[in-house]
Amino acid sequence: MLKRCLKFGLTGVLFGIVLTKAEVISWFRIQEMFRFDSFHMYGILGSAVLVGAGIVMLIKRLKLTSAEGDPISFADKAQSIPRYLLGGSIFGAGWALSGACPGPMYTLLGNGIGVAGIMILSAIAGTWTYGMLRARLPH
Repeated sequence: MLKRCLKFGLTGVLFGIVLTKAEVISWFRIQEMFRFDSFHMYGILGSAVLVGAGIVMLIKRLKLTSAEGDPISFADKAQSIPRYLLGGSIFGAGWALSGACPGPMYTLLGNGIGVAGIMILSAIAGTWTYGMLRARLPH
């Protein structure tokens, strides 16, 4: 168990270093993106989408399994444009206002930006609130 936690911890640290060096955690880079002043963040996000799609394709073609040996499956999502527009708008507004999406929040905190702790606590509170209301929301 300790070995596995160490492996994931080191992967997280490496991911944080990559985010820092790529300037993904820079508030100015994020604001440039939302003002359409720079291609930097769009290039990074587009690259991530392409890499993710390629990995999913490989998982499906090669019928890869999880570390525990269970088959990896992908369930189809119900297409609901209003649902995704509302959720994406809320996510985007939070991203634009705070200057960080969930991944870089932890990297910001690790880089000594203490206010990221407030963003992390707010994200946890929002997730907890959704969990409490989930049964009453339309899905």
